[in-house]
Amino acid sequence: MISAIILAAGESKRMGQAKQLLGIGGKALLQQALDAVLDSDVDEVILVLGHEAEGIRSAMDVRRARVVVNPDYARGMSTSIQEGLKALDKRSAAFFIVLGDQPEIRPAVYNRLIREFRRGRPSAGILLPAYQGKKGHPALFSIKYLAESFKITGDVGFREIVQKHPEEVLLVDVDTAAILADLDTPEDYREYLQKKSEGK
Repeated sequence: MISAIILAAGESKRMGQAKQLLGIGGKALLQQALDAVLDSDVDEVILVLGHEAEGIRSAMDVRRARVVVNPDYARGMSTSIQEGLKALDKRSAAFFIVLGDQPEIRPAVYNRLIREFRRGRPSAGILLPAYQGKKGHPALFSIKYLAESFKITGDVGFREIVQKHPEEVLLVDVDTAAILADLDTPEDYREYLQKKSEGK
């Protein structure tokens, strides 16, 4: 069983508004990210909300995703990851950490990482997508890192675990630069919309 934890609890301080609800191609940014996971081969989807959770939840079509609310979201991304991990199905063999602000990642990226994980390489417990040699998101982690995941703090996400286990990281080549791009600022958003309007 493969799970996914979608992180969407932050305050979007650099964006200046709740970026989860920004319009992207007729859908909210977070809805784009959520739909890609739900349409993939992921078995369980956990959506972690925090800041403005009620308003964001009511605007989403969550389908079969389970929503959890992180009351401590202001203490950093690690707290949202841990809230999501608490909700994992006990049968889960691995979990994705998904950023809720990457609108262009398609189900095929998740499916490719799942296929590689299921090939069962003993030394590959962390799978990262890579485009032209550059690592991106989403990352897929074996459940063996679960206990360690509850020791991380602050806003570093899972970088700490990746850095501690370099020999267990498998880079999986994908054919899209979407794994490298997220939307953090108004400039990011304007540039993204401009590229979309130009068909790039």
